[in-house]
Amino acid sequence: MTIYIVRHGETEFNKLGIVQGSSVDTDLNDKGRSQAKAFYDHHQHVDFKLVVTSALKRTHQTVQGFIDKGLPWHITPDINEITWGHHEGKVISSEYKVLWDEVRNAWNSGDLSARMPGGESAQELNDRLVRFIDWLKQRTEDHVLVCMHGRSMRGLVSLLKGVSLAEMEGNPHVNTGFYVAKLQDGAFYFTAENATPHLVH
Repeated sequence: MTIYIVRHGETEFNKLGIVQGSSVDTDLNDKGRSQAKAFYDHHQHVDFKLVVTSALKRTHQTVQGFIDKGLPWHITPDINEITWGHHEGKVISSEYKVLWDEVRNAWNSGDLSARMPGGESAQELNDRLVRFIDWLKQRTEDHVLVCMHGRSMRGLVSLLKGVSLAEMEGNPHVNTGFYVAKLQDGAFYFTAENATPHLVH
Protein backbone atom coordinates (compact mmCIF):
# COMPACT_ATOMS: atom_id res chain seq x y z
CA MET A 1 0.00 0.00 0.00
CA THR A 2 1.17 3.50 -0.87
CA ILE A 3 -0.44 6.40 0.98
CA TYR A 4 -0.36 10.03 -0.12
CA ILE A 5 -1.10 12.34 2.84
CA VAL A 6 -1.88 15.92 1.80
CA ARG A 7 -2.75 18.96 3.84
CA HIS A 8 -5.79 20.95 2.72
CA GLY A 9 -5.43 24.09 0.62
CA GLU A 10 -5.37 27.59 2.03
CA THR A 11 -8.47 29.05 3.67
CA GLU A 12 -9.15 32.69 4.41
CA PHE A 13 -8.62 31.89 8.11
CA ASN A 14 -5.15 30.55 7.26
CA LYS A 15 -4.40 33.77 5.41
CA LEU A 16 -5.68 36.02 8.20
CA GLY A 17 -4.04 34.11 11.08
CA ILE A 18 -7.33 32.97 12.62
CA VAL A 19 -7.36 29.76 14.65
CA GLN A 20 -9.36 27.06 12.89
CA GLY A 21 -9.26 23.67 14.58
CA SER A 22 -11.93 21.03 14.37
CA SER A 23 -15.00 23.14 15.14
CA VAL A 24 -14.41 25.75 12.41
CA ASP A 25 -15.57 24.42 9.04
CA THR A 26 -14.09 26.90 6.56
CA ASP A 27 -13.96 26.87 2.76
CA LEU A 28 -10.85 27.14 0.61
CA ASN A 29 -10.12 30.65 -0.61
CA ASP A 30 -9.04 31.47 -4.18
CA LYS A 31 -5.43 30.57 -3.48
CA GLY A 32 -6.51 27.32 -1.81
CA ARG A 33 -8.61 26.36 -4.82
CA SER A 34 -5.65 27.10 -7.08
CA GLN A 35 -3.43 24.91 -4.89
CA ALA A 36 -6.01 22.12 -5.00
CA LYS A 37 -6.18 22.30 -8.80
CA ALA A 38 -2.39 22.23 -9.03
CA PHE A 39 -2.25 19.17 -6.76
CA TYR A 40 -4.88 17.42 -8.87
CA ASP A 41 -3.19 18.31 -12.15
CA HIS A 42 0.13 16.97 -10.85
CA HIS A 43 -1.30 13.72 -9.43
CA GLN A 44 -4.27 12.86 -11.63
CA HIS A 45 -2.20 10.09 -13.25
CA VAL A 46 -1.78 8.27 -9.91
CA ASP A 47 -4.05 5.24 -9.78
CA PHE A 48 -5.72 6.05 -6.46
CA LYS A 49 -8.26 3.45 -5.39
CA LEU A 50 -9.62 5.30 -2.35
CA VAL A 51 -9.92 8.91 -1.17
CA VAL A 52 -10.07 9.58 2.58
CA THR A 53 -10.86 12.98 4.08
CA SER A 54 -11.67 14.43 7.46
CA ALA A 55 -15.24 15.50 8.18
CA LEU A 56 -14.35 19.14 7.43
CA LYS A 57 -15.14 20.57 4.01
CA ARG A 58 -11.75 22.19 3.41
CA THR A 59 -10.34 18.69 2.96
CA HIS A 60 -13.22 17.67 0.68
CA GLN A 61 -12.67 20.72 -1.51
CA THR A 62 -8.92 20.08 -1.75
CA VAL A 63 -9.36 16.63 -3.31
CA GLN A 64 -12.64 17.34 -5.11
CA GLY A 65 -11.05 16.59 -8.47
CA PHE A 66 -10.41 12.99 -7.41
CA ILE A 67 -13.85 12.66 -5.85
CA ASP A 68 -15.40 13.90 -9.09
CA LYS A 69 -13.66 11.05 -10.92
CA GLY A 70 -15.95 8.71 -9.03
CA LEU A 71 -13.32 7.23 -6.72
CA PRO A 72 -14.57 5.63 -3.50
CA TRP A 73 -14.60 8.31 -0.78
CA HIS A 74 -14.43 7.69 2.97
CA ILE A 75 -15.04 10.52 5.47
CA THR A 76 -13.76 10.12 9.03
CA PRO A 77 -13.55 12.59 11.93
CA ASP A 78 -10.64 10.53 13.26
CA ILE A 79 -8.35 12.68 11.08
CA ASN A 80 -10.03 16.01 11.85
CA GLU A 81 -7.80 18.83 12.97
CA ILE A 82 -7.06 18.96 16.69
CA THR A 83 -9.59 21.01 18.66
CA TRP A 84 -7.96 24.21 19.88
CA GLY A 85 -10.77 25.07 22.31
CA HIS A 86 -11.81 28.57 23.29
CA HIS A 87 -9.50 30.23 20.76
CA GLU A 88 -11.08 28.69 17.67
CA GLY A 89 -12.49 31.26 15.27
CA LYS A 90 -10.39 34.06 16.83
CA VAL A 91 -7.33 35.91 15.58
CA ILE A 92 -4.09 34.60 17.05
CA SER A 93 -3.41 36.90 20.01
CA SER A 94 -0.42 37.46 22.28
CA GLU A 95 -2.29 35.51 24.98
CA TYR A 96 -2.78 32.61 22.57
CA LYS A 97 0.92 32.62 21.67
CA VAL A 98 1.96 32.40 25.32
CA LEU A 99 -0.43 29.54 26.03
CA TRP A 100 0.52 27.77 22.82
CA ASP A 101 4.23 27.96 23.64
CA GLU A 102 3.49 26.34 27.02
CA VAL A 103 1.41 23.56 25.48
CA ARG A 104 3.87 22.89 22.68
CA ASN A 105 6.80 22.77 25.09
CA ALA A 106 4.86 20.28 27.23
CA TRP A 107 4.18 18.08 24.20
CA ASN A 108 7.80 18.27 23.09
CA SER A 109 8.89 17.11 26.54
CA GLY A 110 6.54 14.12 26.34
CA ASP A 111 3.56 15.45 28.31
CA LEU A 112 0.81 14.64 25.80
CA SER A 113 -1.93 15.47 28.33
CA ALA A 114 -1.40 19.21 27.84
CA ARG A 115 -4.06 21.14 25.93
CA MET A 116 -5.18 24.62 25.03
CA PRO A 117 -8.05 25.86 27.25
CA GLY A 118 -11.18 23.95 26.26
CA GLY A 119 -9.24 22.06 23.62
CA GLU A 120 -8.06 18.57 22.85
CA SER A 121 -4.87 17.06 24.23
CA ALA A 122 -2.17 15.51 22.07
CA GLN A 123 -3.01 12.20 23.74
CA GLU A 124 -6.62 12.44 22.57
CA LEU A 125 -5.38 13.25 19.07
CA ASN A 126 -3.01 10.29 19.32
CA ASP A 127 -5.81 7.91 20.25
CA ARG A 128 -8.01 8.74 17.28
CA LEU A 129 -5.06 8.65 14.89
CA VAL A 130 -4.10 5.19 16.17
CA ARG A 131 -7.68 4.10 15.49
CA PHE A 132 -7.39 5.51 11.95
CA ILE A 133 -4.10 3.69 11.31
CA ASP A 134 -5.61 0.41 12.49
CA TRP A 135 -8.47 0.96 10.04
CA LEU A 136 -6.06 1.89 7.25
CA LYS A 137 -4.00 -1.26 7.69
CA GLN A 138 -7.10 -3.35 7.07
CA ARG A 139 -7.74 -1.78 3.67
CA THR A 140 -6.90 -3.71 0.51
CA GLU A 141 -6.45 -0.72 -1.84
CA ASP A 142 -2.88 -0.30 -3.07
CA HIS A 143 -2.97 3.50 -3.53
CA VAL A 144 -4.81 5.69 -1.01
CA LEU A 145 -5.12 9.49 -0.95
CA VAL A 146 -5.64 11.02 2.52
CA CYS A 147 -6.43 14.72 2.94
CA MET A 148 -6.24 16.20 6.43
CA HIS A 149 -4.96 19.11 8.53
CA GLY A 150 -1.67 20.54 9.72
CA ARG A 151 -1.51 19.42 13.35
CA SER A 152 -3.29 16.11 12.82
CA MET A 153 -0.96 15.46 9.86
CA ARG A 154 2.07 16.07 12.06
CA GLY A 155 0.67 13.51 14.48
CA LEU A 156 -0.20 10.92 11.85
CA VAL A 157 3.22 11.11 10.22
CA SER A 158 4.89 10.67 13.62
CA LEU A 159 2.87 7.55 14.35
CA LEU A 160 3.51 6.11 10.88
CA LYS A 161 7.22 6.67 11.53
CA GLY A 162 6.85 4.73 14.78
CA VAL A 163 7.59 7.65 17.10
CA SER A 164 5.64 9.57 19.75
CA LEU A 165 3.64 12.71 19.08
CA ALA A 166 6.30 14.37 21.25
CA GLU A 167 8.31 14.44 18.01
CA MET A 168 5.60 15.81 15.73
CA GLU A 169 7.22 19.26 15.41
CA GLY A 170 9.74 17.53 13.16
CA ASN A 171 7.06 17.00 10.49
CA PRO A 172 6.61 20.33 8.70
CA HIS A 173 3.60 21.18 6.55
CA VAL A 174 2.33 23.77 4.11
CA ASN A 175 -1.01 24.02 2.34
CA THR A 176 -1.23 21.07 -0.11
CA GLY A 177 2.23 19.87 0.85
CA PHE A 178 2.20 16.08 0.91
CA TYR A 179 3.90 13.04 2.39
CA VAL A 180 4.14 9.66 0.68
CA ALA A 181 4.35 6.53 2.84
CA LYS A 182 4.64 2.91 1.78
CA LEU A 183 3.42 0.04 3.94
CA GLN A 184 5.71 -2.96 3.75
CA ASP A 185 5.86 -5.91 6.15
CA GLY A 186 3.65 -4.09 8.64
CA ALA A 187 5.78 -0.94 8.80
CA PHE A 188 5.64 2.40 6.98
CA TYR A 189 8.54 4.17 5.36
CA PHE A 190 8.47 7.56 3.66
CA THR A 191 9.54 8.40 0.13
CA ALA A 192 8.44 12.08 0.22
CA GLU A 193 8.00 14.58 3.05
CA ASN A 194 6.13 17.90 2.77
CA ALA A 195 6.67 17.79 -1.00
CA THR A 196 5.34 20.62 -3.16
CA PRO A 197 6.39 19.97 -6.79
CA HIS A 198 2.91 21.00 -7.95
CA LEU A 199 3.41 24.49 -6.50
CA VAL A 200 6.63 25.16 -8.44
CA HIS A 201 5.92 27.36 -11.47
